[in-house]
Amino acid sequence: MLISQKLLGLGLGIVLALLNLDSAVAQNNAAIVAQVGGVKLTMADLEREESAKLLQAGYQYYQVESKALDDLIGKQLLEQKAKSENLTVDQLVDRDIKSQVKDPTEDQLKVYYEGLETEQPYDVVRGKILDKIRQLRTDKIRTAYVKAIREQVSVIVELAPPSANVSVESGNTFGSRDAPVMLIEFADYECPYCQKVAPDITRLESEFGSKLAVTYKDFPLPMHAHAEKAAEAARCAGKQGKFWEYHDELFRSKELDVERLKEHALNLHLDWAQFGKCLDEGDEAASVQQDRAEGTRLGLSGTPSFFINGHFFSGALDYVALRQIINQQLAAPPRQVAMVPPR
Repeated sequence: MLISQKLLGLGLGIVLALLNLDSAVAQNNAAIVAQVGGVKLTMADLEREESAKLLQAGYQYYQVESKALDDLIGKQLLEQKAKSENLTVDQLVDRDIKSQVKDPTEDQLKVYYEGLETEQPYDVVRGKILDKIRQLRTDKIRTAYVKAIREQVSVIVELAPPSANVSVESGNTFGSRDAPVMLIEFADYECPYCQKVAPDITRLESEFGSKLAVTYKDFPLPMHAHAEKAAEAARCAGKQGKFWEYHDELFRSKELDVERLKEHALNLHLDWAQFGKCLDEGDEAASVQQDRAEGTRLGLSGTPSFFINGHFFSGALDYVALRQIINQQLAAPPRQVAMVPPR
């Protein structure tokens, strides 16, 4: 599908400033939400004390808002392109989208019909099946068309997910803690989604260099029998200066029983006796529990969970999604860096 080159010369921009204004956030945090016996409770008090109840709900609402915003941006892009070519939106859609939709063959319609749980004869439902497939194909072409336009137009999205204050002190940090972007990951070494995203995070560390810092925090899930001990083992390796090498090996090998944990230490040339004592005696168990307690306080229910400059993102985001978020943060005003003791 060809996109008119006129867009390149128009310098179009969509700036949607909705939530990411520091002064507005500060005012909102100071808002009084209740008074109890003359004691004023603010929004900040509510969010601090009841974050476990609010963060996940806020993120679900953000996801709905984000989808609605994407739809709104798509409509605006179509309107701007149609206007630049002296067309109505309907004319543009007819020319560039609907004209590309091909009807299914009769055999394809019958195959679709066979997958339906209906007792109605094929001839009765054929028209509905045809309309359904046309709509599916139209939506697919429209999505690709809008994406192509969006890649040529300045679209700045400032709709932000909910945020929380998360300590980096109990975690292990790769990079400088005063980097422009701090990515904090709560993860579980036995979680398949964490295993899948680990190479993407390593790739991002290399790509963004000093602009990105990554803090890993332990959130071993109850259903994963080996996750907690694996978390302790990585911290034991960290006491010998090889947390990240050990961390990467756990996600690469996925071998997490105690015997394998000790073999990994040997392969990384750690002091095996010191490592074994640390692991067997549970020297790092309290540190793992400290991270897990913080995750529980925040209301985390699964892994991986990310806080990127404080903004909460849940689930297995891939390289493309994480990279986009990091770039958005780099384009935003500088974050306020919390002062923490050096490692």
